[in-house]
Amino acid sequence: MNVVVVESPAKAKTINKYLGRGYEVLASFGHVRDLPPKDGSVDPEADFRMIWEVDGKAQKRIADIARALKGADKLILATDPDREGEAISWHLIEALREKRALSPDQPIERVVFNAITKQAVTEAMKHPRVVDQALVDAYLARRALDYLVGFTLSPVLWRKLPGARSAGRVQSVALRLVCDRELEIEKFVSQEYWSLVATLLTPRQEAFQARLVGADGKKITRLDIGSGADAEAFKQALEAARYTVASVEAKPTRRNPQPPFTTSTLQQEASRKLGFAPAHTMRVAQRLYEGVDIDGETVGLITYMRTDGVQMAPEAIASVRSVVKEDYGDRYLPAAPRQYQTKAKNAQEAHEAIRPTDMARRPRDIKRGLEPDQAKLYELIYMRAVASQMESAELERTTVDITASAGGRTLDLRATGSVITFDGFLAVYQEGRDEDPDDDESRRLPAMSQGEPLAKQALDVTQHFTEPPPRYSEASLVKRMEELGIGRPSTYASILQVLKDRNYVRIDKRRLVPEDRGRIVVAFLESFFSRYVEYDFTADLEEQLDRVSNNEIEWHQLLRRFWTDFTGAVDGIKDLKISEVIDALDAMLAPHIFPAREDGSDPRVCTTCGTGRLSLKLGRFGAFIGCSNYPECRYTRPFSVGNGEGGEAENKVLGQDPDTGFDVTLRSGRFGPYIQLGEANGGDKPKRAGLPKGTDPGSVDLEMALRLLSLPREVGKHPEDGEPILAGIGRFGSYVQHGKTYANLEPGDDVLAIGLNRAVTLIAEKREKGGKGRRFGGDPGKTLGDHPDQGGPIVVKAGRYGPYVSHNGINATLPKDKTPETITLAEAVELIAQRAEKTGGAPKRKAPAKKVAAPKAKAKDTKAKDEGEAKPAKKAAPKKAPAKKAAAKGAAKKPAAKAKKTPEPADSE
Repeated sequence: MNVVVVESPAKAKTINKYLGRGYEVLASFGHVRDLPPKDGSVDPEADFRMIWEVDGKAQKRIADIARALKGADKLILATDPDREGEAISWHLIEALREKRALSPDQPIERVVFNAITKQAVTEAMKHPRVVDQALVDAYLARRALDYLVGFTLSPVLWRKLPGARSAGRVQSVALRLVCDRELEIEKFVSQEYWSLVATLLTPRQEAFQARLVGADGKKITRLDIGSGADAEAFKQALEAARYTVASVEAKPTRRNPQPPFTTSTLQQEASRKLGFAPAHTMRVAQRLYEGVDIDGETVGLITYMRTDGVQMAPEAIASVRSVVKEDYGDRYLPAAPRQYQTKAKNAQEAHEAIRPTDMARRPRDIKRGLEPDQAKLYELIYMRAVASQMESAELERTTVDITASAGGRTLDLRATGSVITFDGFLAVYQEGRDEDPDDDESRRLPAMSQGEPLAKQALDVTQHFTEPPPRYSEASLVKRMEELGIGRPSTYASILQVLKDRNYVRIDKRRLVPEDRGRIVVAFLESFFSRYVEYDFTADLEEQLDRVSNNEIEWHQLLRRFWTDFTGAVDGIKDLKISEVIDALDAMLAPHIFPAREDGSDPRVCTTCGTGRLSLKLGRFGAFIGCSNYPECRYTRPFSVGNGEGGEAENKVLGQDPDTGFDVTLRSGRFGPYIQLGEANGGDKPKRAGLPKGTDPGSVDLEMALRLLSLPREVGKHPEDGEPILAGIGRFGSYVQHGKTYANLEPGDDVLAIGLNRAVTLIAEKREKGGKGRRFGGDPGKTLGDHPDQGGPIVVKAGRYGPYVSHNGINATLPKDKTPETITLAEAVELIAQRAEKTGGAPKRKAPAKKVAAPKAKAKDTKAKDEGEAKPAKKAAPKKAPAKKAAAKGAAKKPAAKAKKTPEPADSE
């Protein structure tokens, strides 16, 4: 018997079927060991010795593999064909040796396959190798680097930047890209310019457009006509001009297809064409790779989806070419197969590009067997692979130069256009663009010849203003990171997910907008650790790690060189005062927090006292803007300058309350925008009202603000007892209240307009469920399918604490990156299995009530799995000596000591 270990249970079942008798295939469920999230797991003083810990959930998996190995002929490690897969194989060997589950003479083989098909798996088994130690060393170096950066940098942030969280080696550089682009936008000064476009007619009455490009022998560029007066002078000349064709030039051009997908190009195109986030793209691709049910058979539809390679295997190219010939004809098939080379920096081309495993499975034939997102992504991958082996598109680009003569002046106009004479690969696939293409490129011009007269039909004079560079989309950020050599393709999705999960960035209209906390962290790192957020430095470090994986340098050597410089940079700011940090951030972020005012006045002058100067302050809850005349002047405002849409820098005055004469202002606070009536007067707080969830702050006017300030309002009298029903906004959103019963308003309900009948219904429904459960009873859930091993349906449900999957009484909460709509059966099976291991296979039951004991400080341990951030974990509070007996009954108890923060490793791949 041979024991084969793969990473996922779905893959294990399929491969076991391919290999048949004589093989037992088990799943490791990913990594089995990790660095404990505590100081000392990597020891630079002991030549970077690393202490590994077997995950609690992995103990049973290792025990199962150890039992299977008793009497087995050999161990075959078939984890994923990338660096991470190599590391998992190494960890499994080390963990099994610690348990003494491997005998000295027991053979260990490593096999890799790029697709989960019977042919690929059986072929891989014929060509085993040993674990690649160079790849393992590169993994060890990367993990040590991320851990040391996290555990060293995070405490510095906490000490020098109150309210800050932490930073990571790769994530911080990606965040800097987003923040730098935002700073470009804020610093951008718009410039006025004018364009003049004439609509002309040929002698055959065919219309086309030509743009003014020169005057009196001088070239006119886009920004040269900078005022309306200049534009008007050119307009008058063109109105009276005679137009003649000066020259016509037609050039044939060719456009070549793009190569098949790599990890990063797949993420980019799925974002552009399908609107998928990179993390979602990788989840769907993983499912297509591991296998889906097609006509009762589990089939792996695509090759491995983490790759830099752009080449396809010769047999795959032959298969693609046969599809091109069969479906599109000989005219679309090049004489020789196309070969591609990657242009990405630090690319690793060990694996094929992402392609279908069988070109005979056309998207239209298997669409019904796939989930909607799976079908969309498979079609994208299929069509890209087909197009990559098709003929080039042939176009004809035409440029027509036109002379306009008027009163001794000569003006030059130009018309450009192109036409597709043969569509080639464009018949199948056209790559998406992050920005809008130039319309001139797709415009076709009528036939013209030199010397022909032209007639003016219309003249369009248009004012324009230059625009700042666009914010990054997820696709364009991935593309930029790849160009700079930052991170690895396998980590792009996790980097972006961390930026969103940590609230460092938000998505607005499919663009990445940096949040305040992200900008402050980046500003701090740029001010005091500039080298470690430089793009070239990060890319060079990736190149050094690649050299380790190629066996060109020793990994300890890389770590020693990095650690010496890094600790020197940390020591250099130990004596830095927090006030110096604030001053540096205040100066760096000035364009963001103190934008120029329209009237030209100093944006730092306090608008309340008129004499104080505004500057950045740091408090318990993060950054804010305060006045230098504090405490005499208590003016403050949030760090952000507006509502994310380029709003005003100060509190927005909506008008005056007709009853009190006080100003009604729209403000932004720690918990979001709110309305305030007047200002603080002595110890009296001004009246405030929050905005209903989903309300655009820009849509709030004085009338709406006064209605919100009047809440809670009486909706009417309850028909049963005549007591009033009130509507208001509380900590948990909008509500209606009758007596002691509070019912939350649902989407579509308006707290300012809800009527009596609807309010009575909500209150009755709330009383029926006793404040618990769903409005209409328990959620029946959605069936994902039957459990492949144990039978019985697996159901995804909405619970009180979030969505979960359930099978035979075992419930498993969905991770943050999964939703009831996107989770697959295989992922649900894995979650159920992990939960069953934790509970011993028994359903979770409510523990019997216990007597109340004196509270004790509990230790919490949090772990930052995502790439990019060292997330703090809390240590257990030290035990205290027993407190002296209280002198009197009911004496106040002292609060438990606060747990200390412990930094964690960052940027784990």
